[in-house]
Amino acid sequence: MKGTDRPKGKGLIRSLNRKGTSFDKSPPVARRGGVFKDPSICERCGAFYERKRWHRAGPMTTDKLSGAAWVICPACAEAKSGIAYGKVLVSGDFAREHLDQIRRRIANVDSRARASQPERRILSADWDGKTFEILTTSQKLAHRIARELEKVFGGRAKYRWSDEDGSLFATWKREAR
Repeated sequence: MKGTDRPKGKGLIRSLNRKGTSFDKSPPVARRGGVFKDPSICERCGAFYERKRWHRAGPMTTDKLSGAAWVICPACAEAKSGIAYGKVLVSGDFAREHLDQIRRRIANVDSRARASQPERRILSADWDGKTFEILTTSQKLAHRIARELEKVFGGRAKYRWSDEDGSLFATWKREAR
């Protein structure tokens, strides 16, 4: 067979037929945000948009500040609207007894994510006495939080992705010994 007559491999065919597949590899929060002028600075959180990417604003020069447009970044807009694409429920006797340690670990995961990807952040973290609910702007951050809790404290994490909007519902549970 000639090179052009070869059938496509199953992997390539499946990847092209998969629901939700796109050629745009940017995160969902960036796709929803629209097109921004290069460079732009978020007036709420100070994130800097340059070369199609939001990042933490480092040392600002007068050249950057003078030519930059002041906008609201997609993550701040999403936080204001209250739309969450990730949800983590933490439950069990262990969570009740070690809530402060769990909060600190979640804060560490959040700060690491914000350092490299400011569009990923925690919207809310509420304790109702039985469960600790964390809402995030991205499914990846919710996955990281649940995975980190499982890795550090043991227990069991379960994940369920939504087909409609791509959001993630994760649960982590550990009972006290």
